[in-house]
Amino acid sequence: MATIRASITGVGGYVPEHILTNKDLERMVDTNDEWIVTRTGIRERHILEKGKGSSHMALQAIERLMAMRPTNPLEIDAIICCTTTPDYIFPATANLIGAAIGATNAFGFDLQAACSGFLYGLTVGAQMIESGRYKKILLVGADKMSSIINYEDRTTCIIFGDGAGAVFLEPDTSGNGFIDAYLRSDGNGAEYLHMKGGGSVRPASIETVTNKEHYVYQEGAIVFKFAVTKMAEAVETIMRNNHLRAEDIAFLVPHQANKRIIDATAERAGLPPEKVMLNIDRYGNTTNATLPLCLWDYRHQLKKGDNLIFAAFGGGFTWGAVYLKWAIEV
Repeated sequence: MATIRASITGVGGYVPEHILTNKDLERMVDTNDEWIVTRTGIRERHILEKGKGSSHMALQAIERLMAMRPTNPLEIDAIICCTTTPDYIFPATANLIGAAIGATNAFGFDLQAACSGFLYGLTVGAQMIESGRYKKILLVGADKMSSIINYEDRTTCIIFGDGAGAVFLEPDTSGNGFIDAYLRSDGNGAEYLHMKGGGSVRPASIETVTNKEHYVYQEGAIVFKFAVTKMAEAVETIMRNNHLRAEDIAFLVPHQANKRIIDATAERAGLPPEKVMLNIDRYGNTTNATLPLCLWDYRHQLKKGDNLIFAAFGGGFTWGAVYLKWAIEV
Protein backbone atom coordinates (compact mmCIF):
# COMPACT_ATOMS: atom_id res chain seq x y z
CA MET A 1 0.00 0.00 0.00
CA ALA A 2 1.39 3.41 -0.99
CA THR A 3 2.43 5.75 1.81
CA ILE A 4 0.06 8.68 2.34
CA ARG A 5 1.78 12.02 2.66
CA ALA A 6 0.33 15.50 3.00
CA SER A 7 1.04 17.69 0.00
CA ILE A 8 0.51 21.40 -0.46
CA THR A 9 -1.91 21.57 -3.39
CA GLY A 10 -2.45 25.32 -3.58
CA VAL A 11 -1.23 28.57 -2.06
CA GLY A 12 -2.52 32.12 -1.66
CA GLY A 13 -1.02 35.25 -0.15
CA TYR A 14 -2.11 38.76 0.75
CA VAL A 15 -0.66 41.96 2.20
CA PRO A 16 -2.64 45.18 2.80
CA GLU A 17 -2.38 48.05 0.35
CA HIS A 18 -1.02 50.64 2.78
CA ILE A 19 2.79 50.67 2.88
CA LEU A 20 4.87 52.00 5.77
CA THR A 21 8.37 52.77 4.52
CA ASN A 22 11.57 53.34 6.44
CA LYS A 23 11.33 57.00 5.46
CA ASP A 24 7.91 57.13 7.11
CA LEU A 25 9.38 55.66 10.28
CA GLU A 26 12.12 58.29 10.28
CA ARG A 27 9.37 60.84 10.95
CA MET A 28 7.94 58.77 13.81
CA VAL A 29 10.95 57.56 15.83
CA ASP A 30 14.68 58.14 16.10
CA THR A 31 15.89 55.89 13.26
CA ASN A 32 16.88 56.06 9.61
CA ASP A 33 16.64 54.01 6.44
CA GLU A 34 20.31 53.01 6.34
CA TRP A 35 20.27 51.79 9.96
CA ILE A 36 17.15 49.68 9.40
CA VAL A 37 18.29 48.15 6.12
CA THR A 38 21.78 47.37 7.40
CA ARG A 39 20.55 45.59 10.54
CA THR A 40 17.36 43.95 9.31
CA GLY A 41 17.17 44.05 5.51
CA ILE A 42 13.71 45.64 5.73
CA ARG A 43 12.77 48.57 3.48
CA GLU A 44 8.98 48.66 3.91
CA ARG A 45 6.10 46.80 5.49
CA HIS A 46 2.33 46.66 4.86
CA ILE A 47 -0.15 47.85 7.47
CA LEU A 48 -3.83 46.86 7.77
CA GLU A 49 -6.34 49.60 8.46
CA LYS A 50 -7.95 49.99 11.86
CA GLY A 51 -11.20 48.12 12.41
CA LYS A 52 -10.10 45.04 10.47
CA GLY A 53 -8.43 41.97 11.94
CA SER A 54 -6.30 39.01 10.95
CA SER A 55 -9.32 37.15 9.55
CA HIS A 56 -9.83 39.88 6.95
CA MET A 57 -6.36 39.28 5.52
CA ALA A 58 -6.80 35.51 5.79
CA LEU A 59 -9.94 35.69 3.65
CA GLN A 60 -8.11 37.65 0.94
CA ALA A 61 -5.35 35.02 0.91
CA ILE A 62 -7.93 32.21 0.80
CA GLU A 63 -9.65 33.87 -2.17
CA ARG A 64 -6.36 33.68 -4.09
CA LEU A 65 -5.82 30.11 -2.89
CA MET A 66 -9.27 29.16 -4.18
CA ALA A 67 -8.45 30.73 -7.55
CA MET A 68 -5.37 28.52 -7.79
CA ARG A 69 -7.07 25.41 -6.40
CA PRO A 70 -10.85 25.73 -6.97
CA THR A 71 -12.56 24.03 -4.05
CA ASN A 72 -16.06 23.64 -2.71
CA PRO A 73 -15.81 24.91 0.91
CA LEU A 74 -18.03 22.01 1.98
CA GLU A 75 -15.14 19.67 1.11
CA ILE A 76 -12.84 21.24 3.71
CA ASP A 77 -12.47 18.98 6.75
CA ALA A 78 -10.55 21.28 9.09
CA ILE A 79 -9.21 24.83 9.33
CA ILE A 80 -6.03 25.57 11.25
CA CYS A 81 -5.33 29.27 11.74
CA CYS A 82 -1.81 30.02 12.93
CA THR A 83 -1.87 33.47 14.49
CA THR A 84 -0.43 35.52 17.33
CA THR A 85 -2.99 38.29 16.77
CA PRO A 86 -6.41 36.60 16.67
CA ASP A 87 -9.45 38.75 16.01
CA TYR A 88 -10.64 37.97 19.55
CA ILE A 89 -9.49 35.95 22.55
CA PHE A 90 -12.42 33.75 21.55
CA PRO A 91 -14.02 32.57 19.35
CA ALA A 92 -11.12 31.16 17.36
CA THR A 93 -10.22 33.11 14.25
CA ALA A 94 -10.35 29.79 12.38
CA ASN A 95 -14.06 29.57 13.19
CA LEU A 96 -14.69 33.07 11.86
CA ILE A 97 -12.86 32.13 8.67
CA GLY A 98 -14.93 28.95 8.32
CA ALA A 99 -18.20 30.85 8.68
CA ALA A 100 -17.12 33.49 6.16
CA ILE A 101 -16.25 30.97 3.43
CA GLY A 102 -19.14 28.60 4.14
CA ALA A 103 -17.01 25.67 5.33
CA THR A 104 -19.87 24.28 7.41
CA ASN A 105 -18.51 20.72 7.43
CA ALA A 106 -15.17 21.75 8.92
CA PHE A 107 -13.99 22.12 12.48
CA GLY A 108 -11.37 24.74 13.23
CA PHE A 109 -8.91 25.94 15.82
CA ASP A 110 -6.19 28.54 16.30
CA LEU A 111 -2.56 27.55 16.84
CA GLN A 112 -0.26 29.93 18.71
CA ALA A 113 3.50 29.39 18.58
CA ALA A 114 4.59 32.95 17.73
CA CYS A 115 6.69 33.09 14.54
CA SER A 116 6.99 29.30 14.37
CA GLY A 117 3.22 28.88 14.25
CA PHE A 118 2.86 28.09 10.56
CA LEU A 119 5.67 25.54 10.79
CA TYR A 120 3.92 23.84 13.73
CA GLY A 121 0.58 24.06 11.90
CA LEU A 122 2.08 22.46 8.81
CA THR A 123 3.28 19.56 10.95
CA VAL A 124 -0.05 19.15 12.75
CA GLY A 125 -2.01 19.34 9.49
CA ALA A 126 0.28 16.83 7.83
CA GLN A 127 -0.24 14.33 10.66
CA MET A 128 -4.00 14.74 10.30
CA ILE A 129 -3.83 14.00 6.58
CA GLU A 130 -1.45 11.06 7.08
CA SER A 131 -3.88 9.50 9.57
CA GLY A 132 -6.22 8.87 6.65
CA ARG A 133 -9.14 10.47 8.47
CA TYR A 134 -8.97 13.88 6.77
CA LYS A 135 -8.76 14.69 3.05
CA LYS A 136 -8.53 18.47 2.84
CA ILE A 137 -7.18 20.88 5.43
CA LEU A 138 -7.05 24.63 5.09
CA LEU A 139 -3.91 25.92 6.80
CA VAL A 140 -3.70 29.69 7.35
CA GLY A 141 -0.99 31.96 8.71
CA ALA A 142 -2.19 35.49 9.44
CA ASP A 143 -1.08 38.31 11.70
CA LYS A 144 -1.92 41.96 12.18
CA MET A 145 1.26 42.74 14.07
CA SER A 146 0.61 46.48 13.83
CA SER A 147 -2.13 45.93 16.44
CA ILE A 148 0.43 44.99 19.11
CA ILE A 149 3.36 47.21 18.12
CA ASN A 150 4.31 50.41 19.93
CA TYR A 151 5.21 52.91 17.21
CA GLU A 152 7.19 54.90 19.76
CA ASP A 153 9.56 51.97 20.30
CA ARG A 154 12.21 52.08 17.59
CA THR A 155 13.52 48.61 18.46
CA THR A 156 10.29 46.83 17.46
CA CYS A 157 8.27 49.12 15.21
CA ILE A 158 10.80 48.82 12.38
CA ILE A 159 10.54 45.03 12.24
CA PHE A 160 6.93 43.98 11.91
CA GLY A 161 4.30 44.15 9.19
CA ASP A 162 0.85 42.70 8.48
CA GLY A 163 -0.05 39.89 6.09
CA ALA A 164 -1.59 36.48 5.53
CA GLY A 165 -1.02 33.29 3.58
CA ALA A 166 -2.98 30.08 3.12
CA VAL A 167 -2.42 26.59 1.70
CA PHE A 168 -4.44 23.42 1.19
CA LEU A 169 -3.06 20.15 2.52
CA GLU A 170 -4.29 17.00 0.77
CA PRO A 171 -3.29 13.31 0.59
CA ASP A 172 -0.54 12.34 -1.87
CA THR A 173 0.83 8.89 -2.69
CA SER A 174 3.34 9.96 -5.38
CA GLY A 175 6.25 10.37 -2.96
CA ASN A 176 5.90 14.15 -2.78
CA GLY A 177 4.62 16.13 0.21
CA PHE A 178 5.53 16.39 3.89
CA ILE A 179 8.48 14.16 4.78
CA ASP A 180 10.05 15.18 8.09
CA ALA A 181 9.97 17.74 10.90
CA TYR A 182 12.25 18.82 13.71
CA LEU A 183 10.42 21.03 16.23
CA ARG A 184 11.53 22.41 19.57
CA SER A 185 10.55 24.96 22.22
CA ASP A 186 12.05 26.44 25.38
CA GLY A 187 9.87 28.49 27.70
CA ASN A 188 12.94 29.94 29.38
CA GLY A 189 13.13 32.33 26.45
CA ALA A 190 9.79 33.94 27.31
CA GLU A 191 11.39 36.78 29.28
CA TYR A 192 13.24 38.00 26.20
CA LEU A 193 10.30 38.14 23.77
CA HIS A 194 6.74 38.48 24.98
CA MET A 195 3.67 40.66 25.47
CA LYS A 196 3.07 41.15 29.18
CA GLY A 197 -0.54 42.34 29.23
CA GLY A 198 -3.78 40.87 27.95
CA GLY A 199 -3.57 37.32 29.30
CA SER A 200 -4.95 35.75 32.46
CA VAL A 201 -1.93 36.84 34.54
CA ARG A 202 -2.18 40.50 33.51
CA PRO A 203 -5.69 41.03 32.11
CA ALA A 204 -6.43 44.36 30.50
CA SER A 205 -6.82 47.20 33.01
CA ILE A 206 -6.14 50.90 33.25
CA GLU A 207 -2.77 49.99 34.76
CA THR A 208 -1.70 47.62 31.95
CA VAL A 209 -2.75 50.09 29.26
CA THR A 210 -1.01 53.00 30.99
CA ASN A 211 2.15 50.91 31.35
CA LYS A 212 1.99 49.96 27.64
CA GLU A 213 1.96 46.26 28.45
CA HIS A 214 -0.12 45.34 25.38
CA TYR A 215 2.79 45.71 22.99
CA VAL A 216 5.57 43.37 21.89
CA TYR A 217 8.60 43.46 24.16
CA GLN A 218 11.88 42.16 22.78
CA GLU A 219 15.50 42.03 23.89
CA GLY A 220 16.87 42.06 20.37
CA ALA A 221 20.48 41.01 20.92
CA ILE A 222 19.56 37.90 22.91
CA VAL A 223 16.77 36.90 20.54
CA PHE A 224 19.06 37.39 17.55
CA LYS A 225 21.72 35.12 19.04
CA PHE A 226 19.25 32.34 19.82
CA ALA A 227 17.54 32.63 16.42
CA VAL A 228 20.78 32.38 14.46
CA THR A 229 21.88 29.32 16.42
CA LYS A 230 18.58 27.45 16.61
CA MET A 231 17.37 28.00 13.04
CA ALA A 232 20.70 26.85 11.66
CA GLU A 233 20.78 23.81 13.95
CA ALA A 234 17.25 22.84 12.91
CA VAL A 235 18.08 23.02 9.20
CA GLU A 236 21.29 21.05 9.70
CA THR A 237 19.40 18.40 11.66
CA ILE A 238 16.74 17.97 8.96
CA MET A 239 19.41 17.75 6.25
CA ARG A 240 21.45 15.22 8.22
CA ASN A 241 18.47 13.04 9.15
CA ASN A 242 17.32 12.88 5.54
CA HIS A 243 20.77 12.58 3.94
CA LEU A 244 20.35 15.85 2.06
CA ARG A 245 23.19 17.87 0.62
CA ALA A 246 23.03 21.52 -0.35
CA GLU A 247 22.82 20.56 -4.03
CA ASP A 248 19.72 18.46 -3.31
CA ILE A 249 17.73 21.43 -2.03
CA ALA A 250 15.77 23.66 -4.40
CA PHE A 251 14.93 26.34 -1.81
CA LEU A 252 15.30 27.23 1.82
CA VAL A 253 12.02 28.78 2.99
CA PRO A 254 13.08 30.75 6.07
CA HIS A 255 11.06 32.81 8.50
CA GLN A 256 11.53 36.44 7.52
CA ALA A 257 12.60 38.03 10.81
CA ASN A 258 16.00 39.47 9.96
CA LYS A 259 18.10 39.14 6.82
CA ARG A 260 21.24 38.52 8.85
CA ILE A 261 19.57 35.53 10.52
CA ILE A 262 18.47 34.23 7.12
CA ASP A 263 21.95 34.67 5.65
CA ALA A 264 23.59 32.91 8.61
CA THR A 265 21.18 29.97 8.35
CA ALA A 266 21.74 29.62 4.60
CA GLU A 267 25.52 29.86 4.97
CA ARG A 268 25.61 27.14 7.61
CA ALA A 269 23.55 24.90 5.32
CA GLY A 270 25.87 25.66 2.40
CA LEU A 271 23.10 27.24 0.34
CA PRO A 272 23.79 30.10 -2.09
CA PRO A 273 21.53 33.21 -2.13
CA GLU A 274 19.64 32.04 -5.22
CA LYS A 275 18.35 29.06 -3.22
CA VAL A 276 16.92 31.19 -0.40
CA MET A 277 13.42 32.65 -0.52
CA LEU A 278 13.54 36.28 0.51
CA ASN A 279 10.86 38.99 0.71
CA ILE A 280 11.67 40.60 4.06
CA ASP A 281 12.66 43.82 2.29
CA ARG A 282 9.05 44.33 1.12
CA TYR A 283 7.00 42.89 3.99
CA GLY A 284 9.09 42.91 7.17
CA ASN A 285 8.29 40.23 9.74
CA THR A 286 4.66 39.18 9.28
CA THR A 287 5.07 36.45 11.92
CA ASN A 288 2.82 33.50 10.97
CA ALA A 289 2.41 34.76 7.41
CA THR A 290 6.08 34.80 6.40
CA LEU A 291 6.40 31.18 5.23
CA PRO A 292 3.21 30.99 3.11
CA LEU A 293 3.94 34.46 1.69
CA CYS A 294 7.33 33.16 0.54
CA LEU A 295 5.58 30.25 -1.22
CA TRP A 296 3.12 32.67 -2.81
CA ASP A 297 5.85 34.97 -4.10
CA TYR A 298 8.02 32.12 -5.41
CA ARG A 299 5.25 29.83 -6.66
CA HIS A 300 6.18 30.29 -10.32
CA GLN A 301 9.77 29.23 -9.62
CA LEU A 302 8.82 25.96 -7.94
CA LYS A 303 8.72 22.64 -9.78
CA LYS A 304 7.06 19.38 -8.86
CA GLY A 305 9.48 17.26 -6.82
CA ASP A 306 11.54 20.22 -5.55
CA ASN A 307 13.04 19.69 -2.10
CA LEU A 308 12.09 22.53 0.25
CA ILE A 309 13.40 23.14 3.76
CA PHE A 310 11.24 25.38 5.94
CA ALA A 311 12.77 26.98 9.04
CA ALA A 312 11.49 29.35 11.71
CA PHE A 313 12.22 30.80 15.13
CA GLY A 314 9.76 32.60 17.37
CA GLY A 315 9.01 33.96 20.81
CA GLY A 316 8.52 31.48 23.54
CA PHE A 317 11.13 30.36 22.39
CA THR A 318 9.88 28.14 19.55
CA TRP A 319 11.81 26.91 16.53
CA GLY A 320 12.19 24.13 14.02
CA ALA A 321 12.50 22.97 10.42
CA VAL A 322 10.39 20.92 8.00
CA TYR A 323 11.35 18.94 4.89
CA LEU A 324 8.72 18.89 2.14
CA LYS A 325 8.75 17.88 -1.53
CA TRP A 326 6.73 20.28 -3.68
CA ALA A 327 3.77 18.56 -5.36
CA ILE A 328 2.31 21.23 -7.64
CA GLU A 329 2.94 20.94 -11.37
CA VAL A 330 4.14 24.17 -12.99
